[in-house]
Amino acid sequence: MLLALGWSNERIAGALRITLPTFRRHYFSELKYREVARDRLDMRRVELLWAEVEKGNVAAMKHLDRFLERNDMMLYGRSSGAPAKAAPKPPKLGKKEAAAAAAQRPDTGSTLGQLIAQRQGKVN
Repeated sequence: MLLALGWSNERIAGALRITLPTFRRHYFSELKYREVARDRLDMRRVELLWAEVEKGNVAAMKHLDRFLERNDMMLYGRSSGAPAKAAPKPPKLGKKEAAAAAAQRPDTGSTLGQLIAQRQGKVN
C-alpha cells in the first residue's frame, strides 16, 4: 500500500523499523510491482465499492459515480492512436550562415532599417 502512495524504499524501511538491505531482501517480490501498485489499490477500492453498490448502498453508488467520472476524465486525456510525430526541426545554422541570413534582413530597430524593410516588402 505504501508503494501505491509513492513512498520511497528508505521511507518504507524506516516506517517498518528495519534497515534498507533487510527491506530489499524480504520484500523484493512486492517491490517489482511498484509501477502498478497504485492501479492495484484503485482496483481494490472499486471492488469494495461495487460490493456495497450491489447491497444497495446509495452513498457507495454516488462515490462510484465520482470515481468513474474521474477515471473517464483521465482516459479522455490519453490518445488512442500512436503519438503524433513532431514536426522536423529546421537545420541549425552555423555562425557564418546565421550572419549571412541576418545580413539579408534589414534591422527594423532604426529608421533606415524600417525604410529598407518597407522597400523590400517585409514589414507588416
